[in-house]
Amino acid sequence: METERHPFEPFLPENARILFLGSFPPQPKRWSMPFYYPNWNNDFWRVMGLLFFADKDHFAVPGQKRFDQVRVEAFCREQGLALYDTACEVRRLQDNASDKFLEVVTPTDLPALLACIPECRTLVTTGQKATDVIVGTFGCAEPPVGGHVEIVIDGCRPLSFWRMPSTSRAYPLALERKAVFYRRLWPHLT
Repeated sequence: METERHPFEPFLPENARILFLGSFPPQPKRWSMPFYYPNWNNDFWRVMGLLFFADKDHFAVPGQKRFDQVRVEAFCREQGLALYDTACEVRRLQDNASDKFLEVVTPTDLPALLACIPECRTLVTTGQKATDVIVGTFGCAEPPVGGHVEIVIDGCRPLSFWRMPSTSRAYPLALERKAVFYRRLWPHLT
């Protein structure tokens, strides 16, 4: 069975203070833009729109089923949001984007990734598969959905590790409820 390499470079703004980690992008046929959380049916950018602009469609291109990549990237740079995934290479066990049928062949070298963003003090996973990889990599406790645990990497770098609900539409939680969980992050970033 063939493997698939990650199609995107890590998005690591110099001012990154929070790193969002999913598992792996969906197949290109599902992309509305060639960037993170590209699936039109994924609610990540709608959640960000609700939290920061009180508008779930803030990052949508009017009249089209796609997100505005230029606006998304500018927002991430402004807010210090870094994005990548916990897998660099996967095997899809079925022809879909479900984490349930995603085998991680090569996990991301997370310590090396974090070394590129020294001001980052918060890791956020956006689903169970990504959470499992973090727990396995750092040997830490698994936070509850919407909660966090404190970890130390490299013997001296403290990080808050948050586990958020998946923004996939397959995750049975309304958009507004997902946003409530994600809103919990921001008071902890000051």
